[in-house]
Amino acid sequence: MTIIDQGNGAANPAAADLIKDTTTQTFVKDVIEESKRQPVLIDFWAEWCGPCKQLTPVLEKAVKAAKGKVKLVKMNIDQHPAIPGQMGIQSIPAVIAFVNGQPADGFMGAVPESQLNAFIEKLTKGMTAPGEPNIAEILQEAEAVLAEGDTAAAAQIYAEVLQHDSTNIAALAGLAKCYAVSGAMEQAKQTLAMVPESKRNDPAVKAVQTTIDLAEQAQSLGPVAELEQKVAANPLDHQARFDLATALNAQGDRTAATAQLLEIVKRDRKWNDDGARKQLVQFFEAWGGTDDATVEGRKRLSTILFS
Repeated sequence: MTIIDQGNGAANPAAADLIKDTTTQTFVKDVIEESKRQPVLIDFWAEWCGPCKQLTPVLEKAVKAAKGKVKLVKMNIDQHPAIPGQMGIQSIPAVIAFVNGQPADGFMGAVPESQLNAFIEKLTKGMTAPGEPNIAEILQEAEAVLAEGDTAAAAQIYAEVLQHDSTNIAALAGLAKCYAVSGAMEQAKQTLAMVPESKRNDPAVKAVQTTIDLAEQAQSLGPVAELEQKVAANPLDHQARFDLATALNAQGDRTAATAQLLEIVKRDRKWNDDGARKQLVQFFEAWGGTDDATVEGRKRLSTILFS
């Protein structure tokens, strides 16, 4: 199981590794070769250049803030004129970004910090800094652990992600799902309440909300045995069969729950304004599109609807 390192172990890349001076002789190694591992900014400057002295500290600050996603290499054009001459640098400060051994982007002049941060963010979009956790991979692991039925271990992984990024929607939805699957509906609702209103339509969030709604719906029903007796006594009691399906789903018997709703659809498609099919769609949303019960249920529903 992966646990996110909160910083007690490996240190962040040292500033000395992120920022250095280069020469004509070391340019290929420092810039060309290094840019094949992560983007490298080459800052062309000179002692007499006032704007250079304004830009350099801001540039260094932005590079350090990127935590190893990008490196900064500085070249004094007076001491080393060959490279800037070959690259056609005619005005300084000039910053050129190298990616995969090639110039990729750049700018001239002393730009403001906000513009510089945006430049680096665009250059490093989607990259993981050295020593930082790969959140996407950790979330996949949590999902796999939850699918295996280990809700406690999955909840721990999701909680670790939220310690690192408290606004991660996938982690919030995953943790809420762990609570819901475990029957801790209040904690599930409290976790979902942390999701911003603008993200409430996220599929993972909607799926957990549906799971909670279905569980609360089932709480108002009688025991499964009593509902089964009602259906046995009167197979045309669609409401009893509908309630039985809801109760069975709450118990985790997805196959039986699907069968009961499909029976209603088969007998009376229009019952309760197509209520059985709509409930089945809610089940599928709560279970997830790749769940075996969802896949099989959709096939059987299609067979009935289009036969």
